[in-house]
Amino acid sequence: MELIGTPEFNDLDGRLNTFGNIVYISAGFSSIFSHNNADFFIFLISISEAEKYLPQEEESAAFTLSREGIKEECPLHTMKRFESLPPHAERWDSLFFVGGPVWAMEWCPLPEGAAETQYAALYCNRSGDDRHKANVLCTEQTLLQLWDLGKLQISRPSSSPQLAYALAIDEGCIWNLKWCPAGAWELPTTERKAPHLPRLGLIAAAFSNGTIAVYSLPHPKALTAQSQARGESSAVRFSLQVRRIMTVKLGSSQADHNGQSGPCFALDWLPVKPHNILAAGFYDGTVALWDLSTKSSLQRVRSPDRSLCLFPYHCFLAHDHTVRSLSWCRASSELLVTVGDDRMVKFWDITKTCVPLKAVKRFLPTEVSWPILWSGIFQTQECCFTTLGQQGLHYLDSGYLGHKPFFVCTRKATVWSLSMSDWVNSCVMGDNIGDLVFSLLCDPDCNYANTKRHRFPVYRTELVQFRPGQLLKQAQEEEEQEVGDVPLEEPQSYRGAAKKYYLRFLDMDLRSFKKYQEKPLMKKLHTSEIKGILSVDQMPLNALYKVRFNPNMDAHGWVLSAGQSGLVRVHCVRGLSGSLMHKLVHEAQAQFSAMFRSQEHDATATAVRRCTADTVQVR
Repeated sequence: MELIGTPEFNDLDGRLNTFGNIVYISAGFSSIFSHNNADFFIFLISISEAEKYLPQEEESAAFTLSREGIKEECPLHTMKRFESLPPHAERWDSLFFVGGPVWAMEWCPLPEGAAETQYAALYCNRSGDDRHKANVLCTEQTLLQLWDLGKLQISRPSSSPQLAYALAIDEGCIWNLKWCPAGAWELPTTERKAPHLPRLGLIAAAFSNGTIAVYSLPHPKALTAQSQARGESSAVRFSLQVRRIMTVKLGSSQADHNGQSGPCFALDWLPVKPHNILAAGFYDGTVALWDLSTKSSLQRVRSPDRSLCLFPYHCFLAHDHTVRSLSWCRASSELLVTVGDDRMVKFWDITKTCVPLKAVKRFLPTEVSWPILWSGIFQTQECCFTTLGQQGLHYLDSGYLGHKPFFVCTRKATVWSLSMSDWVNSCVMGDNIGDLVFSLLCDPDCNYANTKRHRFPVYRTELVQFRPGQLLKQAQEEEEQEVGDVPLEEPQSYRGAAKKYYLRFLDMDLRSFKKYQEKPLMKKLHTSEIKGILSVDQMPLNALYKVRFNPNMDAHGWVLSAGQSGLVRVHCVRGLSGSLMHKLVHEAQAQFSAMFRSQEHDATATAVRRCTADTVQVR
């Protein structure tokens, strides 16, 4: 996401003071990557062909939903693969089952003011018991799913989440996904010459075989209309094979690297104009940079299938071990932060990578983020190297303002994922015990000693053992067949845990935060942060591996979360959306509508990107 009119990176005070006056939307009619704008190369595959790509878990683990302040029966539910529950009438939350543990998930970015359908791309393991070695390259059939979540505004969604389409891929499991931040989205009504379709966006996927692929994804509605015109059934349209427009890998045109650096785990797309650089980190500690718009014949090689093979313009050894995560500075195209399994946090100027700008030894990291309103980074860690009470979310300054590192939020278990929102200056975290925690970030000069006042749970996930007679009929019959003289032990498999336990989701009322410190869920959260025992030998069926704040202005309060169970939850943090944000959203929507009403059926209006524009006043 790019905020136009934002001062320079080091002027933090100026950014904080001008945040309310930023012009958020603008228009342009040319794509940033015009050479990647035309061809989709879509191949529809049959149900029988798609079977080898589908997740193997056809039914979810049992679960119950309990919402704070609503007294209703909580029967046990199970969901079929790709099935969803409609949004709740009062709380607006919804849920869907993707078929396996989710390890990569990202919202599709939209221009500010585009009150269009929100989409999310995600990847899940085919089986709940899949295990992958970090140092071994592997290739397998996978499915990249694109979900239609409806028009998410400050109101109840009118439709349930549904699978828009899925990409059948043969490159291996996906460890990271990143959309092009801007300049790739087109209006759904844009007219294109057949067989070309309006483009939803460009997405980069990091595979376990050591390569990175960039795909150009079409708008689902345009694809559906084209398929219906051809007389194809909806079942056939479900799975697609899309030829990549670009393969990004290490090496050169004269010397293939052959995956010597191992799998790619870290990936980030340059968030500032011209969005042309892709950064990636690999198992051996290498960080590589690719210029996606380069014209150099040494870096761009055309393959026989018309796709491009792109080689990096710069590589450097950033860590002694795996690069676990990396993040661009949101206000500079030269500043980058990386964290690795060598427990180091390093700030880099990519024009001078012989030595890092700053290096700090911390705990074993899981994810890092560099938000636009801060001159430093937020980092989450695994719990294996931390002392009691020091596990959770940490802030490290880049060095410009000289702030000391401080502790933002306490968590007892490993925090797998972190997501920041520049719209409300907040973050969400998902951990290994199933807690989705929201933390409101304050000015770095404020006192963070009492961090309990700055956070609350969006929901908690408890692992509850079935009572006698509570098992679903099929699971009970299977359990009776397995009963013997073997002593009861903790199940180590996904299906074993699903037979013994069910998930209980405890949702907080996110409509208002009056007296929130007195709510039962808050007290449970504070108690569980220090007290209690972590069951390290238990299958983490309730673990959350990926959480994502919606980066789009129109849906800034919506959060996605998913993990080991394969159940993806959608929540709206409604209590944080004030009158100022409502006004900005309405102004942006009015300006977007005024700009593009006359270009809806213009074939030349192919892409929407950000540039300076006047704000339309809404009364």
